[in-house]
Amino acid sequence: MSIVKVSVSWGRAVASQLHIRMLLLTFLPFIAALLLWSVAMWFGMQALIDFVQEWFNDHHSFQTAGDVLAMLGLLTFKAMVVPLVAMWLLLPVMVFTALLCIGLFAMPAISKHVGGKYYPELEQKRGGSVFGSLWFSLSSFLIFAVIWLVTLPLTLFPVISLVLQPLLWGWLTYRVIVYDALAAHADVDERKALIQQHRWSLLFIGTVAGLFGAAPGLLWLGGVISVMFLPVIAGAAIWLYVLVFVFTGLWFQHYCLAALEQQRLKAQTT
Repeated sequence: MSIVKVSVSWGRAVASQLHIRMLLLTFLPFIAALLLWSVAMWFGMQALIDFVQEWFNDHHSFQTAGDVLAMLGLLTFKAMVVPLVAMWLLLPVMVFTALLCIGLFAMPAISKHVGGKYYPELEQKRGGSVFGSLWFSLSSFLIFAVIWLVTLPLTLFPVISLVLQPLLWGWLTYRVIVYDALAAHADVDERKALIQQHRWSLLFIGTVAGLFGAAPGLLWLGGVISVMFLPVIAGAAIWLYVLVFVFTGLWFQHYCLAALEQQRLKAQTT
């Protein structure tokens, strides 16, 4: 992993994020994700809470949850267990929705902005497509969801969770965004070679982005405390996710195009 290249691309992403066009870019994915989740929560939130409530009753899990909370000195939160679990189950889907909206609505504009300003002479081979982006995103999320569900009990161990969760989010983030970052400029073989060669740097960027995403995630889970303000809290969490992922898209875009340019120069000299 090249710390220098990662740092340079981060600095350029910060400068790009402050551009008015990139700031305005956060609103379209935000509106799309907010509309989708407003409808989903209106029709499905109570059904999910009822399902979790029934599961806890059938498996006698309230006593177990109470014992764990009592051991941690958090017994007063026992009444919030069911809505908290429901919100926790929805969290990966909400994050993926934000990622998908970024890929569909923001990444083409990010690619055009960064490519036109910093790499105007880099040939566009257009090895990606909207269908390819959707397939890559959905297949990556299905793999992530299986691993996330299997390892969910490990979140009870803070040390393991602090390592495992950011790595899982980092993997999903770089898988989804890198495809879109290279869709316009790289062909299929170039994209595969670049991901293989720079896998650890890309995972590092995705993991850092996942850590940044912890703040809106906590805000989302905080909606359990104040159900009255849940729509506002959900909207704020979605907007923060979009903002984080737009910056992450810029970071990946700068890193990937620089790596692609270097890869082609190396291929020409060999």
